[in-house]
This record gives sequence, C-alpha cells and structure tokens, in this order.
Amino acid sequence: MKGIRFIILAAPLLLLPAFLEAQQSVGGGGTDRDALYAREEFWVGVQAYNRYTYNEAILSFERALSYRPGDPLYLDWLGRAYYRSGLEDTALRQWQAAAGIYGEGTPETLLLANRIETVRNRRSLFPHIEGVRYVESGRYPGRYDNIVAFRQPSAILALEDGSAWVVAYGSNEILQIDVNGLIRRRRRGPVNGFDRPYDIARGQDGRLYVSEYRGSRISVLNAEGDWQYYIGSKGIEAGKLIGPQNITIDEEGYLYVVEYGNRRISKFDPDGTFILSFGQRETGFRGLLSPTGIAAGEGRVFVADGVSRQIYVFDRNGRYLGVLASEGLQGPESLRFFPDGRLLTADTNRLLLIDIDSAIVSEIGFVGNAPARITGAAADSNGNILAASFNADEVLVMTPIDDIAAGLFVQIERVVADNFPLVTVELQVQDRNRQPIVGLDARNFLLSENGQSAAEQNFLYAGYSASDMDIAVLMERSPASSRMQEDLAAAVRDINASASRIRSLISAGEQPFRERLGNEASGGISADALAQAGRGSAAAYTPRWRFDLGLRLAATDLLPGAKKRAVVFVTTGRLGELAFEQYSLSELAAYLANNGIVFLTVLVGGNSVDADIRYLCNQTGGRVLSLYRPEGIGPALEQLTHTPSGSYILNYRSRLSADYGRAYLPVEAEVYLLERSGRDRTGYFPPESGAAGGAGR
Repeated sequence: MKGIRFIILAAPLLLLPAFLEAQQSVGGGGTDRDALYAREEFWVGVQAYNRYTYNEAILSFERALSYRPGDPLYLDWLGRAYYRSGLEDTALRQWQAAAGIYGEGTPETLLLANRIETVRNRRSLFPHIEGVRYVESGRYPGRYDNIVAFRQPSAILALEDGSAWVVAYGSNEILQIDVNGLIRRRRRGPVNGFDRPYDIARGQDGRLYVSEYRGSRISVLNAEGDWQYYIGSKGIEAGKLIGPQNITIDEEGYLYVVEYGNRRISKFDPDGTFILSFGQRETGFRGLLSPTGIAAGEGRVFVADGVSRQIYVFDRNGRYLGVLASEGLQGPESLRFFPDGRLLTADTNRLLLIDIDSAIVSEIGFVGNAPARITGAAADSNGNILAASFNADEVLVMTPIDDIAAGLFVQIERVVADNFPLVTVELQVQDRNRQPIVGLDARNFLLSENGQSAAEQNFLYAGYSASDMDIAVLMERSPASSRMQEDLAAAVRDINASASRIRSLISAGEQPFRERLGNEASGGISADALAQAGRGSAAAYTPRWRFDLGLRLAATDLLPGAKKRAVVFVTTGRLGELAFEQYSLSELAAYLANNGIVFLTVLVGGNSVDADIRYLCNQTGGRVLSLYRPEGIGPALEQLTHTPSGSYILNYRSRLSADYGRAYLPVEAEVYLLERSGRDRTGYFPPESGAAGGAGR
C-alpha cells in the first residue's frame, strides 16, 4: 500500500473527489477505489506523455490498466507512449485491443484502424516499390470564373516548402504557387519583360535561371524571382543562343542549355561564362535532331530528342557516350531527377521513370488522351508529381494511388493547457511512408472539441519554415576511438561551428552520460570545454561501450527542443558487441523516426561503417560523412537546417468546463490537402487552478 499512497499524494488533491465519482470504464468492473486509482494513474501518465517522459507514461498507463483492465482509452494512450518510445510491435497490440473493445464501426475504431494500418505498412515497405501509379489528386487551374491566372504552363521547379515555381510560357511570367494552389508571387522579368519563358532551374546559391525561347537568352534571377541580368544573346556563334528551351544545373553548378534552334547543348559556368557546346554530328553520332529535355547528374548529361524519340548520354565535357533509352518513348520532353535517382520524363501525355543504369522505362502516370500534353514535370516535397499541362492551361497534382486511399497520417503529439482555456496543440502530418507533409497553413487545419469547431483557432508555427535546429552529439568511447581523441575533439568543434545548436554531448561508455559543456550562464560553451568534452576522460573508454543506451539518451535530450533535430554520431565505424544489448536496431530506428530525429554519422579514421549505421541513416534521412573530406562536414551540417518537417502548432480557446482540472477534455484535429485528409483525436487535463469553466463561463 505504500506505493499506492505515494501515487495518491503525487497528484493534485483537487482531483480526488472526481476520481471517487469516476464512472465505470468499458471493460471495467471493480470498485470505486479501483476507479480512483486508475484515473489517478491515467492523469499522471497523460502529464508525463506531454513532458516527453514516455517511459514514465508507460508505467503509469500500465498501472491504470491494472486497476481497470480493458479500458480502451487507457490502451490507446499506452499504445501512443509505446509508439513514441520506438516499441511499435507493442504499440500495435495495445491499439488492436482498444479497437476490439470500442467495437466495430465506432469513430474511435476507425481512427485506430487507420493508425494500425499505416504503422504496419511502414514496417513492411521497401525503399523502392515497382508498379506505383500516380493519379490526379488536384489541379491548379490557369482559368477559373472567366479569370485568367496564367497561360500555357511549360515547366515546374519544386521548392522545399511544398510550393513550386511555374513557368507560364503563354502569359510571359513565372509564378510561385503553394500547396493549396494559391499564387504567392508573380515575376515578369525586367522592365521589358520575359519573352516566352520556357524552363527554370535553380543554382547552388539559390539563383534562378529562366530560359526565354523567343528572346534567345537566359534570365538570371535571385531566389525571390527578381531579375538580375542576362546570359547569352541571339546568334549561331559559340556562346550565343537560338530558341533556348530546357535547362539544367549539374553538381558543380554549371548550366546546360538546350538550344532548339541551333540543335545543340551549350554549357556555361554559374556566372554565365561560355564553356563549350556539344550535340552536333560526329563520328558514331548523327547529331541532335530536336533536342528537348535535359538533366545532369552522376557525372553525365542526359538529353532527350523528340524526333528520334531517344535519350542520349554525354559526359560533362560533351563527349557522346551512347543511348540510354530508345524503346517505348512517344515524344519525350522535360527530364528531371526523381528522388530515387531515376529520370522523371514528361512524354506527351504520360509520366515515365527511366533507370539511368538499367535503362528500364516504367510508365507511372497518364493524364488523358490528346490534345493533353505535359511539357514539364517535377517531384515536389510532399511525394507528389506536379505536371505542367501546356494545352489545358493548368498544373496537375499527381499522387500515388495508395497515398490517396490511405489519406494523411495525422498525430497530435502534445497538448499544452497551462493557460487554459487557451489550449496549444502540436501536430505531425505525414504520408503513409513517413514523409512529412510541408507547406500547410491555417486553411488546412480544423480543430474541434466534442464535435464542435474550436473557437479562435490560430496557426502559430510550421516546422518546414523554421531555421533553428538542435543537435545531440554522441561520442563512441571504444578502445579504438581512444587512440583518436584529437580527431574526436576536431569533429565536435566542426559540429559546433555549424548553424545548429549543440543541446548535449553524450559519451557512450558502459554507462552513457552527459559531458559538461561549460557554464552557459556565463556566455555559452567555451572552445576548451568543447574540445575536452570531445576527448572525454580515460575512464569512459571501454570495450563494453553501449551504443544503444547512448543513442537513446542523446535522442531523449532532443525531445523538448526544436522541432528540427538530429543526433550526430562521431565514430570509427564499428558498433561493438554490445551495440544492441537492450534495444534492437529496429527499435532504435523507430524511436528516432517516430520523434522526427535525423541520425547523421561523422566518420573518423580509415574504416568503413557498419551496415547498421547506414540503416539508421537511411531510415531517418541522415547520411555518413568523413571528417576528412575536402569541404569539411560544415556544409552538410548546414544542410540539416533544411530538413523537411511536418510539425505544426496551433492554439484555440476551449469552450469546455475544466471542472477545476478534474475533467479529461477531448480535442480532435482534421487536416485537408486537396483530395486528401486525415485526423487524430486525443485529450488532456487542464490545470487545477483557475475557473471551473472554459471560455465564456
């Protein structure tokens, strides 16, 4: 009974009268005293969950269920806590049990069924799935209600925030359109305007390049679309252009321009200095007849030809290497690299993916019979393909058919009611493959309580637009790493020099612990303290060092911080015999992924990395970096701040009665994006202090 008395005293005394009057839960039975203890433990668990202390929440929910076995609400919350802890198998069992108790066809069961199916599918999906079909899920019309928004869209440039630049050939402009189809910006070039803009590309510094077909030049714009200067002028001489159409940028920042009029490809440096031209007739190659799409990557340049219906391959110096694809093409136009490395090809009224190694051509989408014509297509940040339908004056949003059926995966991650009746809701919006949905705003969300729309709903935060990022550094403390202490210190200094903030530094010894980083109150982390933390103490190094415990501690430190977060693991590349003594590889990957944490590895020494390390990087959007690479690790760490995030924060004013903190209050979130939607339902306990009622009471 001592433990029970302690639990009662740990909760607010004002809750006790309500707990004594607690109603019997579904599957309950037992005494009023059992109901009291169960509700008490449930209250403790909800508070712990909202403080990110998931292990404590699990213990409290388990104890609540020991008093009230079979309560579906408690089972639902227990599943949530296990899920956020990375224990997905156990979470699924709790949700299945809750769904069985709620009964078939109830709203709670439908929500749980969707959650169960999504998590199960994620655990069985492979990185590459053949046969995925894209179908129309929405469109951005160029004409509506007798208003012309734009004419003849010819090309798409997708942006990280979910929006896209659309080149409108017919109305001589480029437009930035958001995920809801709203035009955010229009740019028409310099004073004399664009002259039939056709394609758009973005340089490594963010500058935009727009080809002007009739103007026979390239306009260079800043990242906001403001015109700066021209590259090229009309002519057949080297460095001049006739009818430039599709353009691309390679990994080194060089610009390649398809000249339809001169039937060649011209290459320029980022500032517009002419380098060379290629694609004309030569021994073994008859020359380009009607060059259209172009893409540069992996040291090669791929060029589509509309007349020969082939895709040719050149090296970056213009040397002809051969034919990539010649079968199954009807009239290829734009080429863009797909996220998996294949070429996304707009081929008249079809969307194709072409493997650049095997040359396998796969049709993934069809937009209707002639006169439908797709001149440009690009994969956006939300897993869709945006296709410019030139003749129809519209941009089509193409989505995998399974994603449309599954809808959006919405999770209410946290509810903060400290200032009740003002309630703050933190959400995560993803697709079925865990890809974050970015670009949403207030129009995409609806919060409700007890079936009624929430009052005074406000959109506060979108993670995709945030630039702040927290990092936890995890240091390998093996005997091998003890011989590289200066390299470890250098790695930590380089990490600290990036734009991200080091939240903690964990030494992964036999018992992982946080290193002291200096006195932040006196001006932050000193360079000497940082270097010493990187080296660690001699006692920390041991053959029995624990990767799993160290990673859990590092990841847990990040939970209360910024929504963009990463664990940076500094390692010799070997995990050791005790790496997964307590937590399995899949559980660690789920703990990181379910809490939006990127796993990035910095390799010291000359070893390769274990496959398990690469797996964690692949599952969370991270990568492996060598400390000794010429450009250093700084640029890659800076890139972390651009990690896509599906985190959103909203607040509203509750109309429900707080009952002096004794009431469990429901909240539901619904998210809509074109033809897709998703929702989640949870609840919270308001603070015990203050009025008994909510807004208006």
